[in-house]
Amino acid sequence: MSRGSTSTIAVVTGGTSGIGLATARHLLERGNRCAIFGQRPINVESAAEALSQDFGSERVFARSVDLAEPTQITSFFRELDERWGRAEILVCNAGISPKGPDGPTPFQEITLEEWNAVLSVNLTGTMLCCQAALPGMVAQNFGRVVLVGSIAGRALPKIAGTAYVASKAALAGFARSLIARYAGQGITVNVVAPGRIATEMAGPRDSLVNRAAVARIPAGRMGEPEEVAAAIGFLTSDKAAFINGAIIDVNGGEFVPL
Repeated sequence: MSRGSTSTIAVVTGGTSGIGLATARHLLERGNRCAIFGQRPINVESAAEALSQDFGSERVFARSVDLAEPTQITSFFRELDERWGRAEILVCNAGISPKGPDGPTPFQEITLEEWNAVLSVNLTGTMLCCQAALPGMVAQNFGRVVLVGSIAGRALPKIAGTAYVASKAALAGFARSLIARYAGQGITVNVVAPGRIATEMAGPRDSLVNRAAVARIPAGRMGEPEEVAAAIGFLTSDKAAFINGAIIDVNGGEFVPL
């Protein structure tokens, strides 16, 4: 069976906007079926309607899920299994990055509540999604897991808060652990680390923060969600079967680990 066929099931967390929605669209264009979830019902409805209109409602599965609520994650994957079957592709994209009017919370003012909230979504939520999806991949001897990190977890952070940075940096260690555990079972685990991308989370393109970012990016612009989605899409394909444990930076040259 070709993994680009409509038999292939992909899950994209945080798939209702920005990079996640662009990734869902990319996977659907390739021929996959795609299950997405997000926390805001209005975004879920909007994304489901748009994707269903373009690719057919029979190939789109969308639900509201709060990654901080483990029972909702379990319910999502159980319902997906009953409707379509087990996922072969998992893109862990959902994440939160709390900021106030003046930017992220200063380190000494971070509350335990904020710290735990960020890690529960960005890191623990990713772990729980992998726990739900990987047994099915093992059973099929095929799986593609892509974790969406961040330039903030790769270089000195310029915009992101401490909890967000810690959660994204931790994904590399988490990926290594999965690779060691599932070696030889047809499963690859990779990380894509976007830089400054033009999404709702990044705010208006002409904001002071974004203009400062563009000034330091060698490419001279912000990235587009579709550019990150293309990298994710390749890592989930058959052609990327020998890429395992890589971190792909998509940042226009802002961080160059050469």
